[in-house]
Amino acid sequence: MKRNRSDEIQIESAGRRAVGGAALMQASVTEALTKALFEEWARVGYGALSLEAVAKRAGVGKAALYRRWPSKLAMVTDLLEKLGLENAPSPDTGSLREDIRLVLRSVRRLLRHPLVKRILPDLHAEMLRSPELSEAVRGRLQTGRRERSAAVFQRAIERGEIPADANVELLIDYMGAMVYWRAIVTGGRIDLGYIEELTEFVLAGVGSSSTRSSE
Repeated sequence: MKRNRSDEIQIESAGRRAVGGAALMQASVTEALTKALFEEWARVGYGALSLEAVAKRAGVGKAALYRRWPSKLAMVTDLLEKLGLENAPSPDTGSLREDIRLVLRSVRRLLRHPLVKRILPDLHAEMLRSPELSEAVRGRLQTGRRERSAAVFQRAIERGEIPADANVELLIDYMGAMVYWRAIVTGGRIDLGYIEELTEFVLAGVGSSSTRSSE
């Protein structure tokens, strides 16, 4: 079976930037460890995940892993943050409709990845059991993603496309929740037609001038 290289690139790319203080570390090793982490996590779940198994799957020594990350929590939160932010654009096309479309397409790409689809439900369940993990993920990953999405709507407010009192936090929740629910909970198909419909729903809900002018 032909492997989907584009899917692998999204996962591996999370480890391409140097981990703090590790600019001279071999990039190929970091990428191998990154890929191994997500594969092992998808296989056994966060609770049973061990860094020794990750290193073995990556074909490297444990020392190479611990030079990059001192603990499982540190490795998981660092790579989730990189993966999440790389797939959380803050487009500035000058059109809220196009910006929303691009944001939703990026969420679609991320949630269609087979490893991500298996990891996310486990991550959210584990966050309920582990305050430490919950704090790390919400503080590093979710905050950065939400800030990028909020910037999209703030620019639209400044352009006069949406009201100044628009509930930006609710809009961000709505966009993410709709795609997540369909992809992870119901297992429904997320084609580009669905993204187009969702884009129009968001615009209609916020009272966008783009929607009003097209009627």
